[in-house]
Amino acid sequence: MKRKIIIYQVFTRLFGNRNTTRVPNGTLRVNGTGKMSDFDAERLRRIHDMGFTHVWYTGVIRHATATDYSKHGIPRQHPSVVKGVAGSPYAITDYYDIDPDLADDIDRRMDEFQQLVDRTHQAGMKVIIDFVPNHVAREYHSIMKPDGVRDLGEDDDKGKHFSPTNNFYYCPGQPFVSPVQPKEGEEPYVENPAKCTGNDRFDNCPGRNDWYETVKLNYGIDYCDAGGRSYHFDPVPNTWVKMTDILLYWASKDIDGFRCDMAEMVPAAFWAYATRIVKERYPRIVFIGEVYDTNQYRTYIQSGFDYLYDKVGMYDCLRDIICDRRPASSITYYWQHVDDIRQHMLYFLENHDEQRIASDFFCGSGAKAIPAVIVAALMGNNPFMVYAGQEFGERGMDAEGFSGRDGRTTIFDYWCVDTIRRGYFDRRHLTQDEMHLQLKYQQILHIANREAAVREGEFFDLMYVNPQTWKFNPRHEYAFLRKFEDEVLLVVANFGPDRINTSVNIPAHAFDFLGLPEKEVRAIDLLTGQEMNIELKKDGAVDMDLRPYTGRIYKFSTKMEETPYLLNVHNKDEFPPAHTAEHLLNQVMIRMFGCERSRNAHIERKKSKISYHLDHKPSRQEEKAIGDKMNELIEDDLPVTYEDVDRNHVPEGINLDRLPEDASQTIRLVRIGDFDVCPCIGKHVRSTSQIGRFEILGTNWDEQSHTFRIRFKVIP
Repeated sequence: MKRKIIIYQVFTRLFGNRNTTRVPNGTLRVNGTGKMSDFDAERLRRIHDMGFTHVWYTGVIRHATATDYSKHGIPRQHPSVVKGVAGSPYAITDYYDIDPDLADDIDRRMDEFQQLVDRTHQAGMKVIIDFVPNHVAREYHSIMKPDGVRDLGEDDDKGKHFSPTNNFYYCPGQPFVSPVQPKEGEEPYVENPAKCTGNDRFDNCPGRNDWYETVKLNYGIDYCDAGGRSYHFDPVPNTWVKMTDILLYWASKDIDGFRCDMAEMVPAAFWAYATRIVKERYPRIVFIGEVYDTNQYRTYIQSGFDYLYDKVGMYDCLRDIICDRRPASSITYYWQHVDDIRQHMLYFLENHDEQRIASDFFCGSGAKAIPAVIVAALMGNNPFMVYAGQEFGERGMDAEGFSGRDGRTTIFDYWCVDTIRRGYFDRRHLTQDEMHLQLKYQQILHIANREAAVREGEFFDLMYVNPQTWKFNPRHEYAFLRKFEDEVLLVVANFGPDRINTSVNIPAHAFDFLGLPEKEVRAIDLLTGQEMNIELKKDGAVDMDLRPYTGRIYKFSTKMEETPYLLNVHNKDEFPPAHTAEHLLNQVMIRMFGCERSRNAHIERKKSKISYHLDHKPSRQEEKAIGDKMNELIEDDLPVTYEDVDRNHVPEGINLDRLPEDASQTIRLVRIGDFDVCPCIGKHVRSTSQIGRFEILGTNWDEQSHTFRIRFKVIP
């Protein structure tokens, strides 16, 4: 089955830090730091259950820091060329090493990284790490390079500004002038001759706003030639070989991809050379490029990149729509602009460089971006990325030290991001708004993962016809169709602050392009479980209610009966929290005891009872484990979602033998996160946290029939 790539970017140093001291400019000893071991099986399961397929571990390669690790044989870095106390993860000091901040046992840090990769794979996700090709830290020196490898700059002729055989650019006869003065008692930083600065500053005195802590790598381009710029790619520059070897080194660690920092500052010819070599040996590796020049998108894709940031296009567009600076109809222009390469564009609303959605500098509320999440995650087959904390509405409004109060989460300081701490390590203290926002993300990402229409279906933009209708407002509404085989999604997003009744026109062209029949179908909103009949008619309209800052994701099958149908008959009117608990309990018992789902359950508001056939009487420890597991799942706040499927297309592993003989051809499946799925049309809560606390009131064991009965209640 084809998968849609959904990436979770985590700033590794911040993720697991539970030290809430949070002193601005605080040291590691004062403010603490997260570790690779914080990504244990439980935390990785939470990430996976959100719907993510990949984890991008940002900042794992050793970089410049003011923290002293010299007793472990790691060279000290001069504070004048380190940004912040913790340092920038994009000022690499050793391409062959792991950041010691992240290790429990510093001397075994590479082993701990390998264990992290293994744990992530065991959790069902793939691993992406940074590759920083354009620049390195000023005091770059590898102590972990393999035998026989010559270090960057080790063989350079420092008397030349440029040489095709050099790894760096130099300012001969000119010492480096740091824009940061040494602190009292510190010796000045000395670099003579000065190396040229990472953001293409080819002099010896960069400013404070330059990337002064880094030096530019030389890929065979003379930027200061008499003619303006000259290229020296034959023979292959030494830097190309060294950097390709670094890619191969990390690929051998069983990672699955590289996010390539500032890829457009490195010549496309190098990428064509390096990606070919890496992919020949490691076909699984994907390359994601940070390219902001839209005119170069196709060049870098042709050079071997699988995906590129669509920052200047879709990100900027969606941000302006969220902030009401441009109409929602603008989305059409930006996907059309790259339509021939759209499957290569990576969509996102936050990353470590951008301001947080909920910050005062963006729109002040994470909930206002939900319609943008719906659009970005569901509109195409291309990847979607979420930055850790985004799903909780992290505001990024801390003044951490080197990073002031700028609406971004620091990448330079030791810090604890409190929403992440609570979301993964102390969920009891998440607010209702944070839990609700996370649930919305989880629902949308699960839809993106599970729906074939999203993963591999056709796309049809409905905007060209709808601005002509009086009930549709293109300023705040965006609508499109996705279709795969007989499954169709009608997606409508409302970016506006008002609840509206809208009417979405579906033109004859959509019927012809997607092969839609004219007929009446039954549709279900995958976000709410609400159903309605839709009359599919060329140039007809679909009326619906839209709440503020959300949307509708209506799913229907074109093979449904033309008349409204009844789903499998359900003769109970259960209390939704208890009925949802029944679903959970069935799966808990299956996994703990290998039994079947219960065929004898009485679910009521005050107390319920349910029976199972087991091969032995559960011990008291096992009974306690049942209750503990139930409350753990409830606390995990798993989303409850619905899906209508044709009886002939039921996913593998779902048993239909308990349905009545007269059950309809269309089956309603109820999913609880990735934990349980079964046919049912009963009433359920929206997520497991709404069940309340699960309490076993008593149990009975019938030795003759091997029947185990549980009496339970749920307490709001």
